[in-house]
Amino acid sequence: MRLFTTLSFAAILITSASAGARDLSSRLGVGYSDQFGLTQSLPSLAIRYYPNADYGIMGSLGVDTAKDNSRFGFGAKIAKIVFREDHLNFYTAAGAAVVSQETAGKNSSGFALSGVAGAEFFMPGLENLSFSFEAGIGIVSISSETRFRTIGDSPLTAGIIFYF
Repeated sequence: MRLFTTLSFAAILITSASAGARDLSSRLGVGYSDQFGLTQSLPSLAIRYYPNADYGIMGSLGVDTAKDNSRFGFGAKIAKIVFREDHLNFYTAAGAAVVSQETAGKNSSGFALSGVAGAEFFMPGLENLSFSFEAGIGIVSISSETRFRTIGDSPLTAGIIFYF
């Protein structure tokens, strides 16, 4: 899986040279992300909305009801586009989430906070499909455990979004 991620990311970067950034004002996007910071992955439905050219609102919801291993996450981010390039929109974002996970029948819940810098880019021929990557810091506090972590999310975890 790691090799697939690396090769996919390299292919996207190579082909993005002829891509163009988009004005996302009043655009709604739907897709997926996987950014809750739980000990196990929790793929999530994600939405993004840009009410104007500078700010975006991002939300995600992930649910897994596996017996004795359930997980839940609901999060939101506010993003500020800080730099536009021909091919990318660079942004900073702050996020918060409510998270819950069950391990061996014991349910733990808490919160996750993050601060990231990232980029959203578009490939030629797919003008409404964006790929994101992010890096930053975060904290996850679940019941008695608190973890500080660095964040480095590729497009397979930061998200792929289709804009309407």
